[in-house]
Amino acid sequence: MAPVETIVAPATPAGTAALALVRIDGPEAAGWVTSALGRSAPPGARRPTLGVWRDLAGNPLDQVVATVWERGASATGNAGAEICCHGNPRIVQALVEDCVARGARMAEPGEFTRRAFLNGRLDLTQAEAVADLIHADSERALEAARRQLGGELGRTVAGWTDRALAVLAELEAHIDFPEEDLPPEAPDGPRRRLLGLAGELEETAATERHAAALRDGIRLAVVGAPNAGKSSLLNALCGRERALVSPEAGTTRDFLEAEVTGWPLRVTAVDTAGLREEGGSLERAGMERALDQAERADFIICVVDRAAPPPALPRRLLDLLKADRAAVVANKSDLAPHPALPGFLPMLPRVECHLLSPEGAKAARSAIAGLLEKADLTPAGDGMVVGARHAAALRAASAALRSAARHLEKGGAESELAATQVRAGLDSLGEIVGRVDNERMLDKLFASFCIGK
Repeated sequence: MAPVETIVAPATPAGTAALALVRIDGPEAAGWVTSALGRSAPPGARRPTLGVWRDLAGNPLDQVVATVWERGASATGNAGAEICCHGNPRIVQALVEDCVARGARMAEPGEFTRRAFLNGRLDLTQAEAVADLIHADSERALEAARRQLGGELGRTVAGWTDRALAVLAELEAHIDFPEEDLPPEAPDGPRRRLLGLAGELEETAATERHAAALRDGIRLAVVGAPNAGKSSLLNALCGRERALVSPEAGTTRDFLEAEVTGWPLRVTAVDTAGLREEGGSLERAGMERALDQAERADFIICVVDRAAPPPALPRRLLDLLKADRAAVVANKSDLAPHPALPGFLPMLPRVECHLLSPEGAKAARSAIAGLLEKADLTPAGDGMVVGARHAAALRAASAALRSAARHLEKGGAESELAATQVRAGLDSLGEIVGRVDNERMLDKLFASFCIGK
C-alpha cells in the first residue's frame, strides 16, 4: 500500500471572518503542530490546544487553537489536525503556505471526503451527501441531505442486496449441488421475490424527478391578461413590494423574478407581461418572453380579473395548462363575478382572492403553497429521493432482476442464466454505495466538491 501523503487546505470560505479553519490530513500532521506551537510533545489527541503558530523561520503567524486527531479517529480515518485561526485571509494563506513548506501537498477538490470514503468512513451515497448538505438552499433539501448523510440510502441498498443475495444463494445451491437432497426447486418462489424487488427499485428510481426540485427549486410562472393582478400576486408571494402595481394596463414589458421565502423548498416566482392580442412591438416582445417563461416553469398560475370577461389565451399557453401543473387565481373577489367565469379553464384548481387586501394576499399565498404540495413537484417530508446516478444504477439493477425472473419462468437450464442476471443486478446495486473499482467515476464525483472537503 502506498504511503499516505499529508495534505492541507482551508476548510472555510475565502474572505474576512471572525474565525477560519485549516485542515491537515496525513501522518505528519501531529509533528507539524508540535513544532509550530513550540512544544516538546504533541498536544493531547482530540484536545483543543491554544498556542502561537510559528513558521519554519520562527516568525509568529497567529494565535491558534489546534486539535490533533490520531489515526482512526478523524473524519477521514487518517491522522490529522484542524487549525482554528483568525479569519483574515492573509493569516489563512500564511498557515497553508507554512504547511506546504513543511512538506504538505495542497488538497484537491473533495480529497478529504474521498479519503473518508476510501477508508470506509462513508459509503459513496454519504460522500455525495456532503456536497448536497453544503449547497442545500432550502429546508427540504437540507433534510434530504441530512438523511442521506446519515446512511438512509446506504442502509436501504444493503437491505435490497441481502434480499437479492438470498435468491442467488438459493439458485446456486440448485445449480452447484443437484445431487443433494434439497427441497424441490420452485422457480416461482424466487421469481416472485425478484419481481417484487425489481418493482421497489423502479419505484425508488422514480423519485429522481424530485431531485431537480431539491437542487434547483421550483419555478412558478405568473401569467394572464394585462391588469389582472399578476404583479400583485408576485408581491403577495414574496411578502413585499417587489413589483410596481399600476391600474394602467401593459406596464410590465419584461419578466421579473423574485424568491419566495418561508416555504420548505426554494421557489422562484416570475411575473410576466400581460397577454393580449393588441399592443406595439415592444409589448409583443414582452408577451413572447412571457410564453417562454411559462414553458420553462414547473407550475403556472393564470391570474384573471374575476369581474371582467375571461381572456382569450394563446394556444401555446393553453397547451401548457394541465390540472396537476397549473391553477387559476381569480382576483378581485370583492367584485361580482363575470357570468362566463365558471367556464374559464374549468379543469384547473381555482383560488378566489382579493390581492390588494392583506388578508387576501395572505390567503392566496397559503393556497398556492398547498397547490404546489399537491402537485407532486416536491418529495414528501419523509420520502427518500435519489439522484440521477443512483436512479440509473437502480434501473439497471431492476432490468437485470426482471431478466433473471424471465429466465426462471422458462425453467431448466435457464437457472444458470438467471443467476448470472442476479449477479449483474448486485453489481449495479454495488455501484450506488461504491463497491466498485472505478477510478474514473470517483475522479469525476469528487472533482465537483470544494477545496477543503
